[in-house]
Amino acid sequence: MATRKATKGHPPAPALPRRLAAAVDRLRKICLALPEATEKTAWGEATWRAGKIFAQMDTYHHGADHVAVWLPGRPGLQEELVAEDPARFFVPPYVGHKGWIGVRIDRKPDWNVVAGLVVDAYRIVAPPRLVAKLEALRRRGGPLT
Repeated sequence: MATRKATKGHPPAPALPRRLAAAVDRLRKICLALPEATEKTAWGEATWRAGKIFAQMDTYHHGADHVAVWLPGRPGLQEELVAEDPARFFVPPYVGHKGWIGVRIDRKPDWNVVAGLVVDAYRIVAPPRLVAKLEALRRRGGPLT
């Protein structure tokens, strides 16, 4: 089981069984494959940034019954995904009113869908020079094409 460190005022995320730790690691690889993406622990959870946060873990956060990632989405996408598949997608607390999408990664997610949503979230928050780097990488057949 993987352990996590606490951040000021927030308990550490709980240790995860191997299967869920592997899902978080897979998400981490997707996020860190993006140009100049960084990882930082905030609120007791892993977050990935391109200047601003484009992905945040939800590891049973405040008693939730899931392991998920929260991602900003384009207008209308949150409602569309939640209506289509509420078992996999949800409106996350704190940021849901801003259109962020909760994506469960503890129930055999479609990793192509997760990767696509992560890339879209990155595009929303990354500065133009990083989006240009992403597009150049994709044109060359790089990760997440």
